[in-house]
Amino acid sequence: MKEIHEMTAVEISEKIKCGELGAEECAAVFLDRAEKYDGVLNCFTYIDRETVLKRAAEVQKGVKSGRYSGRLAGAVVAVKDNICVKDMPASCGSKILKNFTAPYNATVINRLEDEGVIVLGKTNTDEFAMGSTTETSYFGPTLNPWDLSRVPGGSSGGSAACVSAGLAPLALGTDTGGSIRQPCSFCGVSGLKPTYSAVSRFGLIAYASSFDQIGPIAKNIDDCAALYSVICGKDFSDSTSSYVNFDYGRAVTPDVRGKKIGVLTDFSGGKIDAGVKSAVLKSAEIFEELGAEVEEISMPCLEYCVPAYYILACAQASSNLARYDAVKFGFRAENCKSADELYIKSRSEGFGIEAKRRIMLGNFLLSAGYYETYYKKALKAREYIKNEFLRIFENFDLIITPVAPSTAPKLGASLKRPLEMYLADAYTAAVNLASLPACSCPCGFDPNNLPIGFQLIGKPFAEEEIIGAAKAFEEAAHFYKNPPVTNLSGGGSQ
Repeated sequence: MKEIHEMTAVEISEKIKCGELGAEECAAVFLDRAEKYDGVLNCFTYIDRETVLKRAAEVQKGVKSGRYSGRLAGAVVAVKDNICVKDMPASCGSKILKNFTAPYNATVINRLEDEGVIVLGKTNTDEFAMGSTTETSYFGPTLNPWDLSRVPGGSSGGSAACVSAGLAPLALGTDTGGSIRQPCSFCGVSGLKPTYSAVSRFGLIAYASSFDQIGPIAKNIDDCAALYSVICGKDFSDSTSSYVNFDYGRAVTPDVRGKKIGVLTDFSGGKIDAGVKSAVLKSAEIFEELGAEVEEISMPCLEYCVPAYYILACAQASSNLARYDAVKFGFRAENCKSADELYIKSRSEGFGIEAKRRIMLGNFLLSAGYYETYYKKALKAREYIKNEFLRIFENFDLIITPVAPSTAPKLGASLKRPLEMYLADAYTAAVNLASLPACSCPCGFDPNNLPIGFQLIGKPFAEEEIIGAAKAFEEAAHFYKNPPVTNLSGGGSQ
């Protein structure tokens, strides 16, 4: 019989609804695992055991009364710490917001609570979701459950690592340029970056508003689909959100027969490890065996993705982060004698190096004389990339690419080479530039037993198609494994 932490969220909910398992018992299991292992992994920035158990008791009553009957009722979810949960900290991994408590729920949290889902706690993130390693957090780095000497990816590294280690069956992450898919690849779990506008951003603390998207992380694609089905859809608090027609039952029906899938083979986005390339191409072969028509494609537009993405994202970040001025909320420097000194000292002390780098770059790009030279050209490049994807989708249903050019790097390695870290976003950032949906699925392991994931990209609002294909692959390949968590309490690397 499976242990509770080995069950999927859908399985847990089914057992709670039929009386085989209690919501409080379930929540206590994950609280205990977080208490046991998080001192090593550092996945969470906040957990309140008393609040979680109180909520679990309410959910248990709601299940018995019939108030909560959805497919995730009674399950627990970890929430990235840039998504507002009322009366919980919302730090974005930054000193400048370390004492800020959210006064309201994000729309996705309201929808989860209406479903009877229990929020377990807030997960660690790169500062303001700016990073690919979860090392830039004010609360310290999160470690990869597969190898404690390596990063879990980022910026949703806390969410991906806690799901991988069995500290929660579900998590919410955010994806601006790959921040759900890349940590899922590094940690060996599944994650979905929805179509831009498919999930409300109300209550998400912004990094780059035209790219940011909330999405699900789970051990398998069924749970991702279940979580997405709850959080997606129109929200009148977010004018950019869209009506979504998503059928969970259709989505999790495995089927790729007759689908035409393009597989990227020229890897023009940059250098790629041989093991990653082999695993991605092997995944394409599995799809072919399942009845899909697979054909090689090239995407020369990838060479423009990283510069276009970082120009646009940093410009938007500099605007969004201008609000942190130490006047109304957040960190405030001491002994300031003027308003100018208050702003300068508070922002200098409150922001970390990576956030400062992107704010300064964004301000430069938007300054007089440079807007036309850089920002407007980046907008044109974004349109070109979007049109290239649409051109490919005239002949293909889905596209397979790597998620990242390598498996999880060692702690500290990426921060020493930030340009190399940015270039590694080529495959994922392209999807955000084109506002497309994509998922990351485990597809193998490298010689160091580190997980590898592939990316499956679809047309706008084709989440059902992506999930169905991923489900077919998942059932055929069986690449998911549990990380070696038995050594975590000892604190040593694997």
